[in-house]
Amino acid sequence: MQQKPKKQRTRIEDVRRVELIDAAHRIFLKEGLRGLTSAKICAEAGLSQGILTYYFKDKEEVLFEMVRMNNRILAEEVVGNLRRARSGWERLVALIDGNFPAQRFDKQTASAWISLYAEASHNERYARLLRPYYRRLRSNVSSILKPYLDQGEIDHFVRGFAAMIDGLWLRRGHADIDLSLEEAKTILIEYVGKALGPEVVRPLVEPNASAHQHSETTRT
Repeated sequence: MQQKPKKQRTRIEDVRRVELIDAAHRIFLKEGLRGLTSAKICAEAGLSQGILTYYFKDKEEVLFEMVRMNNRILAEEVVGNLRRARSGWERLVALIDGNFPAQRFDKQTASAWISLYAEASHNERYARLLRPYYRRLRSNVSSILKPYLDQGEIDHFVRGFAAMIDGLWLRRGHADIDLSLEEAKTILIEYVGKALGPEVVRPLVEPNASAHQHSETTRT
């Protein structure tokens, strides 16, 4: 029996999907994960209530596409930073800059992402949204440190590096803590230097050809 060809999305369907994803992102940043309802997304997009389920399977699919959109934007920023880097150390700093974008490092954004991370601790579907970020971070850091450390040492460093990134975003989202962008990046750069030690940092700061090697792109 011949299978029916899959229905091709029209341009208007693509536009509506983007409008709903953008609306979901605005609601998410204003109200966090708990405020992200289908009715609010449709209202924010200026579309009739209930239309979301015509373009998406459910609210969670919109959330998934929203996280993918954020990862893509972040990845593009990181790639640009990595291409300008002249040494392994500059590539590590490029990853730090990419994970702390100036236009997004505020309490509102931090609180929204904290709400997603908190939900992911007991919701496997949400946890799957976050895993690609950590895989890409590990891949990027590994490509920089492979000439100097074995994979076990790199993985140990990545766990600390990722924990510091998460922790600084957590502190930024706390209502009683005023953490500036520059302070957050300075703290993380200092941590990287101490965690790697002078024996690794010294060759990393030297300009080298490997700094221009392709690196897999790395928040949400």
